[in-house]
Amino acid sequence: MNKKYTRTLGRSGIEVSALGMGCWAIGGPWTLDGKSAGWSVVDQAESERALNTAIDMGITFFDTAATYGAGFSERLVGKVLKGRRDQFIIATKFGYEIREAKREVVHYDAEETKSDVASRLKIDVEDSLARLNTDYIDVYLIHVWGLEIDKALAAREVLEELVKEGKIRTYGWSTDRTDAIAAFSTKPACSVVEQQLSVLDGNMELLALCENQNLTSINRGPLGMGLLTGKFVPESTFASDDVRHVADWHPGFKDGKPTQDWLNKLSSIQDVLCSEGRTLAQGALAWIWARSTNTVPIPGFKTVAQVKENANAMQFGPLTVEQMTEIRQILGR
Repeated sequence: MNKKYTRTLGRSGIEVSALGMGCWAIGGPWTLDGKSAGWSVVDQAESERALNTAIDMGITFFDTAATYGAGFSERLVGKVLKGRRDQFIIATKFGYEIREAKREVVHYDAEETKSDVASRLKIDVEDSLARLNTDYIDVYLIHVWGLEIDKALAAREVLEELVKEGKIRTYGWSTDRTDAIAAFSTKPACSVVEQQLSVLDGNMELLALCENQNLTSINRGPLGMGLLTGKFVPESTFASDDVRHVADWHPGFKDGKPTQDWLNKLSSIQDVLCSEGRTLAQGALAWIWARSTNTVPIPGFKTVAQVKENANAMQFGPLTVEQMTEIRQILGR
């Protein structure tokens, strides 16, 4: 295993494994404003084994959020990393009301108090610190994709205070809006953006901004929520408590099924992605690394087998310039 394959999180100087582990799926079932937002049921023991496998294979970066499982994912990550916290980098996110007992998450603006993100931030960070069983968070991100820029800038002032207090080391925003990040990322302590990016989708203008401003693009959906692994067909369906059942916001899903367009595109580039003995998933991760040195993909997982496959992508590294050119030509872009 290439345990020395690392990348730096933008201006922060924080070094992480070139691959992170996205901890959304291991949060289990939960709802956001009453709608399914988790990945159906999980086996907690298997999740713990998977996290430990990732550690054994050289993964040092774990991305979670207060929302995932309404706090469950944070607690699980904190449990596994207990006693060795200083060896790993944890990213988590804030911006929602978390109701752990009911596995419910709601927007603050849905609350009678009309609380906004900035006013609740110091409460949120303390709650996440407790669930993670730590006294600092390495990377803290706004999780509200469509938050108004003025509200994000108000939250940024609190984030700057938290950096000075040592509660967080750096911060960013999980959104795909270039204008929002251009306005938000002007302070030196802001180092990252979390954006949707895969071989078949992503805001390349935002990625270019990251490169120009020395920000790292943490990549959610690097495997297209599972579609880029090759295990789905047009008739594939998902459980009612699996977010993919209602994920029409993702270009690879429609009415709870994979879209034929994505399946066709994946088939057209399969041979290139599977070059040199890679699996499809490993090829999709290799594309991201080759696309920009400012990227750190964070594929999700529910099993040890998935972790092993994804972590083994580091053995191969990025695709070559020639392979990237061939994919561009096949996809006509």
